[in-house]
Amino acid sequence: MAQPQPSMQELIRQRGRAGFVGRSAERAAFRANFATAPHDERHRFRFHVHGNAGVGKTFLLRELEQTAREHGALTAYVDDSAGSVPEAMAEISRQFAAQGRRLKELDRLLAAHREHRHEAELAALAVLGTDPEETGPSAGGRMAARAGVVAAGMVPVVGPLAGMLDVEQLAGAADRLRASLIARFRNHEDLRLVLTPEQVLTPVLLRELADSDAPWIALFLDTYERTGPYLDPWLHETMTTDRHGGVPATTVVTTAGRTPLDPARWGGLADFVADFPLAPFTEPEARGLLAAKGVTAEPVVEEVLRLTGGLPVLVSTLAESRPTAPDDVGDPSATAVDRFLKWEEDPVRRAAALACALPRWLDGDVFRAAVDSPPEQLQPLYAWLRGMPFVSERGGGRLRYHDVVRAPMLRAERRRAPREWARRQRRLAGTFREWREEAGRDLTDLWLDDTWRDLRQAESYHLLCAGEREALPRALSDFVHACGAGEVMAVRWARVLVDAGQDADLRPVAEWGTELTAALDAEGVAAALGLLLRRAALDAPAQARARVVRGDELRGEGAYAQALTEYDQAVALDPELALAYRHRSGIRGDLGDHDGAIADLDRAVALDPGNAWYVALRGEHHRAAGRDAEALRDLTEAVRLDPASAFAWASRGATHARAGDQDAALADLGRALDLDPDYAWALARRARVWRALGDPHRQLADLDRALAQSPDWPWARCERGDALRAAGRDEEAVADLDIALALDPTYTSAYASRGEALSRLGRHAEALADLNKAVELRPGYVWALCRRAVLHTAMGHPEEARADVARVRALDPDISVLP
Repeated sequence: MAQPQPSMQELIRQRGRAGFVGRSAERAAFRANFATAPHDERHRFRFHVHGNAGVGKTFLLRELEQTAREHGALTAYVDDSAGSVPEAMAEISRQFAAQGRRLKELDRLLAAHREHRHEAELAALAVLGTDPEETGPSAGGRMAARAGVVAAGMVPVVGPLAGMLDVEQLAGAADRLRASLIARFRNHEDLRLVLTPEQVLTPVLLRELADSDAPWIALFLDTYERTGPYLDPWLHETMTTDRHGGVPATTVVTTAGRTPLDPARWGGLADFVADFPLAPFTEPEARGLLAAKGVTAEPVVEEVLRLTGGLPVLVSTLAESRPTAPDDVGDPSATAVDRFLKWEEDPVRRAAALACALPRWLDGDVFRAAVDSPPEQLQPLYAWLRGMPFVSERGGGRLRYHDVVRAPMLRAERRRAPREWARRQRRLAGTFREWREEAGRDLTDLWLDDTWRDLRQAESYHLLCAGEREALPRALSDFVHACGAGEVMAVRWARVLVDAGQDADLRPVAEWGTELTAALDAEGVAAALGLLLRRAALDAPAQARARVVRGDELRGEGAYAQALTEYDQAVALDPELALAYRHRSGIRGDLGDHDGAIADLDRAVALDPGNAWYVALRGEHHRAAGRDAEALRDLTEAVRLDPASAFAWASRGATHARAGDQDAALADLGRALDLDPDYAWALARRARVWRALGDPHRQLADLDRALAQSPDWPWARCERGDALRAAGRDEEAVADLDIALALDPTYTSAYASRGEALSRLGRHAEALADLNKAVELRPGYVWALCRRAVLHTAMGHPEEARADVARVRALDPDISVLP
C-alpha cells in the first residue's frame, strides 16, 4: 500500500527542524529527562527557558516539543493567545484531541464555563425574592453584614455602605443576593464555574490526564512574560499541592519567557525545576547554523555575525536567504532587516514579507488582503512565508512574526513611505471592518462574540496605525465595552493600544495602553475605568457606559455606595441609556428598595419597551414587594414578549402560588421546567405548591431534583428537611437540616425544625438546644416558642413551659396551638 504523502504543514515543520542548530546542551538535557524515571532524583518535572527577545526561546520550545513527541508524549503548546487559565486548558484540550486523545469531561465543563461566564451579572440583577417567612434577614445575614462578607465570599463585602444603612437592611440584601446566586445557576457546579473556574476545571483535567495511556505528557507554555501572571500561580498550586488532585508523574511542563522564575515561588524547588537561561548564539553556534544552510564564505559570515549580534532569529533569517556576498552597508539609516531582505533576490517575496509585517497576526485570508500579487502567486508565496524562521504558528492556526524582526520591518516601511504606510493600514482596517460587519449580522450582543471582538480589535489597531483622527477616542470608547466583557478582554484591548502606539510611533496611544494595562494589573477594571473617566475626553454616551461598567465592578467588590453613585452619574450623563436604569435597579433590589428598583425599570422599559428581560425583572420586583396584581401584569407581558423565558414563567408561577391559585402556579412552573428542566428555583417553588395541595411525594421529588442541581442551597435543604419531618422521616430530616446549618450556621428556621425532629426522636437535650438557639436568633418566633413549650412539658419543666406560653400569648393572643 502506498504511504500517505506528508501535508504542506508537515513539510514546513520538517524544513524548520532541519535548520535548527545550536542549544545542544539544553536539547540533550531535555532528551535525557525522558530516559530517567519520574522517581529518579535526576528527573525534572519542569523546565524554564528564559532570555531576551530574539534569543530563540520559541524555536527551542518547538524543538523540545518535537523531542517529546519522539518519545511518545502527548503534547500541547500554549502562548499568549490564551488569556486565562480556562482558555489555556481549552487550547490543551484542542491539541490533545488532534492527537487522538479527547478530554470529554473537560470539554463539557469548558463549554458550560463559556455559557455561564456572563451570567453572574444577571444573577445579581435578578435578585429572586422569597416568601415573607424567608425574606426576613437571618442572623447569619446580620452577622455577615457587620463583618463585611456573606456566604463565604459568594456575596461581596458591603463595605462603605455599612456606615450609611441599617444593618438589618444590609443583611436582608445580602441574604437575597446569596439566594439569587445559588438559585440562578442550574447547579452548584455552574456557580463555581463562574466564580472559581480553575477550582472546578483543574481536577477534571488532572483526572483525564491520569487516564491517558501515553507514556509521557508534555505541556509547553510560551510567552510566559505575558501568560505567567495568571498561569504561574495556578501551575505552582497544581504541581506542588494536592488541592486539585494528583498530577500524573509522567507530566513534564516547559515554560519560556523573558525573565527567570519567581524565586519567592520556585526558589526552594531546585531539584524539581531545570533552568535554561539563553544567551545569543556563540560564534561557533552561529557559524554552525550558517554552514548548515550553505553559508560559508567568510566575508558573508562575518557580515551576518556583525548584523545579528548572534540573535538566533536573525541568524536564521539571514541563513535562510543563503547570501553569497556581503552587501553594501554604507547607508546609516538602513535597518538590519532592510539588509536581510536585500539578500532575498525575488522582489515579490521581499514585498510580501514586508506587507505581511503590518497585521498583528496572519492567516490565509489576511495574507491575501495584505499582499498585492497576482492570485496565482498567492498560495506559493504563503507557503514560502510560513517556512521563514521569523514566522511561527500560534493558537488557532494563526501566524505571527517574531517581534525582533517585525518591529524593524515596520519602522523601515513607515519611514520609507509614510503616506503609503497609512494607505495600507486603512485598507487593512477596511477589510477587517467588512469581516466584522459580516460576523455581526446575526448576533444580538456583539461584545460577547469572540470572533466579532477579534475583528474589531484588528480594525482598531490598523486605524490607530494609520493615524486616523478619531481612532484613539473610538478605541478608548471600545475599551469601555471590553471592560464590560471581562478583565481578560480589557487587558487584550489595552494591549492593542500599546502595540499600535509602539508600532506606529504614536506616543499618546502607547501611553494610554501602558497606563490602562498598569491600572488593570494593579487594581482591576474599576481602577482602569476610573483613570479613563478622569483623563479621557469621552463623549457623554461613552462616559455613561463607562460609569455603568465601573458601577458593576464596584458592586462586585462590595462598594455599594460608590457603585450607586456611578449609576446615578451614568443616568445624569445619558438619560436615554436604558442599561443604566436596569443596572441601578439591580443594586436597589439588592438593598431591599423594590420601589426604587421598580421606578428604574419603569424608565428602562419606557426606553426599550420590547425588552422582555426588563419587564420580567420589574415583575419580579413587584412579586418580592408583595404586589401580586402588578407582578402578574408584568410577568404575563414578559412571557408574551419572550415565551422562552423560564425566569418569567417561574416568577409568575410563584406569584400565583402566593395568591392561592395553585393550579395556575403548577401550569406556569411546569412551563418553566419544560424550558429549563434543571431550574432549581422553579423546582423548589413547585415543591411548595405540592405541599399546599397535600402531595408530599411530589413535593419531595421536586426538592430532590432541586438539590441534585444545587446541593449547597440552604433554603432547599431546609425545605426538604421540613418535608421529611412532616412525612415522619425524622432521621432523614435531621440529616438535611444538619447540612443546611453547616452551610448557614445562623439559619433560624432550620434550628427550629431540627429541634422539633430531634424532640420526636426522643433526643430532648439536643432538641432543647436547637429550639433555644432559634428563639435566641429570633425572639418573636412563635412556632419555635410553641414547640419549646411542648418540649419543656415533656421534659418535666412546667415553669419554663408556662413562661413560653405567656410569651406566645403576648405575641399572638389568638394562638390556640398550646399545651
